[in-house]
Amino acid sequence: MMKINKKFYIIFLMFLTIVISVKGQSGFMKNIKFKGQLSAWLSPDPANSFQTFTGIRYIPELSAKKELSKKVSIDAEISLNTFGNAFIHSFDNTDFDGNIKPYRMWVRLSTKQFELRAGLQKINFGSATLLRPLMWFDKIDPRDPLQLTDGVYALLARYYFQNNTNVWLWGLYGNSGTKGWEMIPSFNDKVEYGGRFQIPVLTGELALSYHYRKADLSKIKPDELLSSTDVLNENRIALDGKWDLGIGLWFELSLTHQDFDISHLYYRKAINLGADYTFALGNGLNVMTEFFTYGVSEEVFSSSENIFFSTLSLNYPLGIVDNISTMVYYDWTNKDWYRFINWQRTYDNWSFYLMGFWNPDKFQIYNNQQDYSFFTGTGIQFMVVFNH
Repeated sequence: MMKINKKFYIIFLMFLTIVISVKGQSGFMKNIKFKGQLSAWLSPDPANSFQTFTGIRYIPELSAKKELSKKVSIDAEISLNTFGNAFIHSFDNTDFDGNIKPYRMWVRLSTKQFELRAGLQKINFGSATLLRPLMWFDKIDPRDPLQLTDGVYALLARYYFQNNTNVWLWGLYGNSGTKGWEMIPSFNDKVEYGGRFQIPVLTGELALSYHYRKADLSKIKPDELLSSTDVLNENRIALDGKWDLGIGLWFELSLTHQDFDISHLYYRKAINLGADYTFALGNGLNVMTEFFTYGVSEEVFSSSENIFFSTLSLNYPLGIVDNISTMVYYDWTNKDWYRFINWQRTYDNWSFYLMGFWNPDKFQIYNNQQDYSFFTGTGIQFMVVFNH
């Protein structure tokens, strides 16, 4: 069940401090907002008429904002991820699972060109969409219609110049689980840090990103796999860009160095090349494609055994309330196909989804993010979402 650490209480206290300190001021109650998202899903197994996976999730969110002056404002947000799942194997055999945990808890000070945000938050950036080398701090699955992901405890500062150049600086602390593509968790009590510099180039933008952390080998290292230390120093650097040249074009390059003394594979390289275009067919057919490769090697420029993926995404609005989309991935290394199709109907507060998938039983992608996606194997999933 629910396990709340000290960070939850600290950030919740920060939120309450903001509310209490300005609650007596005129018009403040108008700046307190409460909303939520309730979703439920049902995923029967086509191979077994009785075996079914079902669940329900509610994410309540409370936010507040206060203008401190004409140029400076302060706002905060707190939300919880509450969910319960049931895996029905047979009439008399059902597994239940559930949890209540913090989803977002942050406080932000901002001006027109600057913001400083502290707490449990989502940090994501980059140019790619389907397979993202720069998925460093989130685990967003592009097939998930709700785009859910756990946040990270961080201090994030961003400054935006008049010409759209922007600078990001961040420090992370207290994140004991894996993030993004990570397979080895960080130390809970050590600071991670990094930054990003993005500049406009022609009709698009180009950015350079960096991140440093200490990974905790003791969390994954077998006893017989002896190493001189439990600390793995990791440096990441990435370059990405995106341009609109009639056709949208983008790329992401990410290089990670790990000083793993029991392996000669020190460098992890990921590359994404992508393009998209909306054809004037009917209501407009959007076509997106990406090529993704990932590999490890001893030297930066030495050859490695890579995995290669090609992806294709189609999105077509059938009308005002209906939309259909599909995603196809092909794993060139293992000769596997990943197929996904989604029909969506949306009203004012309600959304309905009917999803079908035909994938390998064992994923070679998104294999470390099972919190929200259940698209392994073959099946269908019904989902209903209510936003208030």
